[in-house]
Amino acid sequence: MNYPVIASLRRTVSLQFVIILLTLVPFISYAQRDFTIAFGSCSRQSDTLQMWREVASLRPDVWVWGGDNIYGDSHDVQVMRSKYDLQKSHPGYQALIRKTPVTGTWDDHDYGVNDGGKYFPKKDEFKKEFIRFMGFEKNKEITTHDGIYNTYALRRRGKEVLIINLDTRSFRDTIYRAVEEDSLTGVKHTYYAKNTEGTILGEPQWEWLEQVVRTSEAKLFIINSSIQVISEQHRFEKWANFPKERERLFKLVSSFPDKRFLIISGDRHIAEISVERLEGISYPLIDFTSSGLTHVTANAKEDNKHRDGALISKKNFGIIGIRFTEKAIEVTLELRSYNGTVHQTRTYSL
Repeated sequence: MNYPVIASLRRTVSLQFVIILLTLVPFISYAQRDFTIAFGSCSRQSDTLQMWREVASLRPDVWVWGGDNIYGDSHDVQVMRSKYDLQKSHPGYQALIRKTPVTGTWDDHDYGVNDGGKYFPKKDEFKKEFIRFMGFEKNKEITTHDGIYNTYALRRRGKEVLIINLDTRSFRDTIYRAVEEDSLTGVKHTYYAKNTEGTILGEPQWEWLEQVVRTSEAKLFIINSSIQVISEQHRFEKWANFPKERERLFKLVSSFPDKRFLIISGDRHIAEISVERLEGISYPLIDFTSSGLTHVTANAKEDNKHRDGALISKKNFGIIGIRFTEKAIEVTLELRSYNGTVHQTRTYSL
């Protein structure tokens, strides 16, 4: 009997078993979750190198667009349609949506104009293109009002998660650029001055949002805001530019202490997790930012007193793993990239 050969075969079989087991570990872990949600933002439709294969491999229950789903930036409806069609025709994206439902919102570049607000004249025409791209033609909810705010429910074994896709463009009041100069270096920076009286959502959308939360049986609400809600120190678009709106959203969350909220956002070409502790609720309010799918701000550095973990300036998409326990809702937040790379993982009890 050739013992060295047998030993070699045993080592080979053992090694193959280990490799198979390591490959299955993520799926064993994911199987313990009640829901898996994938989301992302900031995707150039002309970029052929995208991460759809990596997203699909995790078998999410839904893909959520966080805005800047294309870079349209046009007043021409045919231009917008052709760019949406290019994005949708990507083979990897086609493979994903054949098995995975899609929902989401828009941001400025797929709205039609950089940092645009309610006065953009093409918003109603471009709403039709957004609906066409998302496959929302049969979504009666979105067709009965101005703007594109909508919901998507995940239900399984008596558990429900409601994704609330806000529209932070169609009703948003104007914000104005200002300039500040560093007194030491003389370097000038532009930033957005605060609009202390203006609105982001508009009163009809606020009424809708409050009604949705009040009447839904969901225990977890995922609020999809294209722009960041919690981070407030950077000079770009954010809810902190409209302090009354930001405070109103916080009050809404606090007024339903028996329900749980998680915010997701995009826009920034970076990824990070921001945390705020609100009076009246027992869990951390989290703003999970994932951006961008095809391009990021390399070596980004900026202050965020709410940040938990690292600022990620590499291409990324977000994964939210949700598990209902007897005492709480456990969420695991992952920032992922090409070839199974995990940039960051955080788990919170809500």
